[in-house]
This record gives sequence, structure tokens and C-alpha cells, in this order.
Amino acid sequence: MAHRILTIIGIISIISYATAANVTTLSFKDAYEPLFGHGNIVRSADDRNVRLILDQSTGSGFISSDMYNHGFFSASIKLPSDYTAGIVVAFYTSNNDVFAKTHDELDFEFLGNIRGKEWRVQTNVYGNGSTSRGREERYFLPFDPTAGFHRYSILWTAHNIIFYIDDTPIREVRRCDGMGGDYPSKPMSLYATIWDASTWATAGGRYKVNYKYGPFASEFADLALLGCRVDPIQMIPSAAANCTSSYAELAATGLAVMTPEKRQAMRRYRERYMSYSACYDELRYPSGLPECDIIESEKRRFKETGHLRYGGRHRRHRAKDRARDPMRLKSDKQADM
Repeated sequence: MAHRILTIIGIISIISYATAANVTTLSFKDAYEPLFGHGNIVRSADDRNVRLILDQSTGSGFISSDMYNHGFFSASIKLPSDYTAGIVVAFYTSNNDVFAKTHDELDFEFLGNIRGKEWRVQTNVYGNGSTSRGREERYFLPFDPTAGFHRYSILWTAHNIIFYIDDTPIREVRRCDGMGGDYPSKPMSLYATIWDASTWATAGGRYKVNYKYGPFASEFADLALLGCRVDPIQMIPSAAANCTSSYAELAATGLAVMTPEKRQAMRRYRERYMSYSACYDELRYPSGLPECDIIESEKRRFKETGHLRYGGRHRRHRAKDRARDPMRLKSDKQADM
């Protein structure tokens, strides 16, 4: 594939067209700093891998050194194994520290489980403090996320948001007039954390973190940031005006373009692995959410609660995928296409 050399945030990055895995990675000190649980953050000798630990004393996390007004945020992550009930590992963007009452947020949240049950991943979108209108989606994973690293990426532009797992887009949120301020629009930082969410993470809080199985460690590698750094104190649009060239360079990568092939791969992933969508939760949102593209063949699989009517189909797909190769989601995508 053709490559393009980009200069963004003062760093030369070589990016393969539409392939998140080929974004040049950064060392920790280049773009990140500890957030909390400093003693539970372990950096590799070359400063390119970070281990976040949760024990009885504290969880841990890190944050990007700067805020970004749109961008691409990515990391390869390996999750803790064995009994992980009550644990949440999060990789997300937010500006809650600056805009506490009107914050924006884009989430990957990994929800632990009891022994023998698998991790689930949840995505969410908040804009302008719209926490009462959560836009959650949950998915099973077609691989064992504790056996090796897989890349999770968030692409955020003024027009759309795309969540990727490895090279596969699993969700797109397209900005529309009906969303109003619910579409994230203010500069955000990138966060990565591990923490005790015993009150809700597993079976609604039924299963808690059991520290006899700890400490619990989540590993992060291939850290990547691509976007426009801004001073959060400056007012938009004056800060945004300085980002014009960065926006153009980000657009030139093709990461925000949903080609027919990428859209097909996303559709197939959602048919196989999505277990909940706020778009199909008619009890919670009787009038629907404005940005949702309702696909009737997809909708039929869900109850009015937004949860699956049955689980057999996606379980068969997961067993088939893991038997084929538990470590290669890219192969799954190619087979699906």
C-alpha cells in the first residue's frame, strides 16, 4: 500500500492507508505522563510499553501530555486473565478535568468477568455533558484478549467517529443536526486506566473484584497519537483555526473514510459480535437516537431492551473464529470481505 509522510504535532509519522496498525508509535515520554497510582505504572526499558496494575491499594492510569482537537488515538492492549470480575480497563478520550459540567468523552471500556466467562468491550459517546443520554454498545471479542496484544483505536473528526479493533471498524457515529451538542466538539486528552468497578462492571455488581487473584495487570504497547494539540484555555474557534493543516493531514490518511469494503467488514463484525446497542433500546429511547442508522436485519436480533434476543449465533461464530486462529482478527476481516 502507498505510504504518505505526515508531520503532525511535530512528529514524523508514516501511516499506511486506512491501516491503524501501521501508524508510527511513540515512546511514553514523547506524549504521555502518569495520572494516578504512580507506583503501579511500570514502563519498559525502551519506554514503549506500559503496564498498569490494580491491587488492593489502588488502580493506575496515564494521560496524554496534551489535549487534542480531533485526532486518532490508538494502542495495542493485553488484558488481565483468570478471574477478572469487577475490573474495568479503559482507553478513552475526555475533557472532564477542564469542562466538568459539559465534558465530552469517547470510550473503549473492557469489562472483566468471572472465571470461564470472557471479557466484553463497550464503546460510548458523550458530548457536552450528555451523560444522561449514554450511547453504549457492547460486543464480544472473536479472540482471547488476554493471550496477546490487539490494537484498539478511536478516530475522531468534526464529521464522524470510528472505533477500530485491529484493522476492522466496529462502530461509526456520523455527526447530524439532531445530535446538537451531544457530538463531542471540545479538545480532549487521551486516558488509559485500570480500576475497581465492583459496583457495576460484572452482572450489575453481583460479582466483585477478588484480590486473591491479584494483582491484575493490563499492558499497553504501540502507543499512537495523531492530531492537533491545543491549549484548552483558548476559545474555539481561534484554537481550531491553528489546526487547519493538521485536519487536512489527518483527512489525507483515509482513516476517517468508510469505504464499501470497510463498511462491509463493520457490518459483518456487528452481526456476529454486538450484544447490546442503545440504538435498539426502545425502552430507554422510545423515539430513538438521531444519529442511529437502523438496519432492519440487525434490529431483528435485538429485544426492545437493546440486548440480543438469543446468543447462539454469535457464540457459534466466536467458536469458529477462535478455532481458525484466536490471535488474528485481521484474518477474520479478510475472510469476511
